[in-house]
Amino acid sequence: MFHLSFDPRKTLTAPLVLTGALIACGAMSVQAQEYPAKEVRAICSYAAGSGADILVRYYSDKIAKLTGKPVIVENRAGAQGIIGTEYAARAKPDGYTVLFAPVSAALAAAPFLFKKLPYDPLKDFAPVAPISSLNFVFAVDAQSPIKTLKDLITEMKKKPDNGSYGIANSTAQVAGEVFKEMAGLKSVLVPYTTTAPSVTDMLGGRLDYVVADATFMTGQARAGRVRILAVTGPKRSDAIPDAPTVAESGFAGFEVTAWWGVVVPAGTPKPIIDKLAGLIAQINAMDETGKFLRNVSTDVLNGTPEAMMAMIKQDNERWARYTKLAKIEPQ
Repeated sequence: MFHLSFDPRKTLTAPLVLTGALIACGAMSVQAQEYPAKEVRAICSYAAGSGADILVRYYSDKIAKLTGKPVIVENRAGAQGIIGTEYAARAKPDGYTVLFAPVSAALAAAPFLFKKLPYDPLKDFAPVAPISSLNFVFAVDAQSPIKTLKDLITEMKKKPDNGSYGIANSTAQVAGEVFKEMAGLKSVLVPYTTTAPSVTDMLGGRLDYVVADATFMTGQARAGRVRILAVTGPKRSDAIPDAPTVAESGFAGFEVTAWWGVVVPAGTPKPIIDKLAGLIAQINAMDETGKFLRNVSTDVLNGTPEAMMAMIKQDNERWARYTKLAKIEPQ
């Protein structure tokens, strides 16, 4: 014989839990519908005036116009983007602190370049949407007699230590070191907080060449300050069509590209993430955005939060191979 027992506490608990869950879901839904209800901070982990800053300010301005709420860009530069990235990771996960970052570097490559990061690239952030893919370039002083990558190699092999080159972020570092390995060079890497001073030092004769993002360097080339020898991506850039790819320049298989995206602190409500992703999709669909990105040597990149997470994981594996090939030891 068995007995049926009746516990009124349990009977009441179930509907209360369900009611609580429904109220929470309803609150999040309302929260997402109202988002943003105040100003949003867009974190740029590089200095004002940099190629990164140009990109972040464009998207921030568009989000502000679509939502009617101000988007304030905060530049938190330093340590190859780590300072700004850590700041965003520690922010309140409410959708009002948004990090625009070279995700392929800040989240995928960083674990292989730094022994200890102050954030977990995969656990401390929630992906929102990719926004663009980005070439990097090899550049020299516009007054230099060097016209091609082969010229560069020839000249560097005449110098003690094969000369020196400047970088300001981890993607540039990987591109520069992979190139050195393939070209048989030992050029000394000189790190900078931002790209602008590396260009200044190159023009002053203190560096031989610079590896940097095409967004900033395209403007420098148009101003007649630098000569772009090659782009690191799989195809030529529409903004600088005369510059060959590194692969075209005699280094088959060379391809180092970066991509930009939007992430928020882990724990940000999914409805808010989805609304942000929708805003980015709207911006990327604008003809103006396509023209803007092509003008700064980048291309539109679309995707959902879920697709973006898959991209991060794939890039994590890719950068592991790159850093091994380039014999880069984490610093």
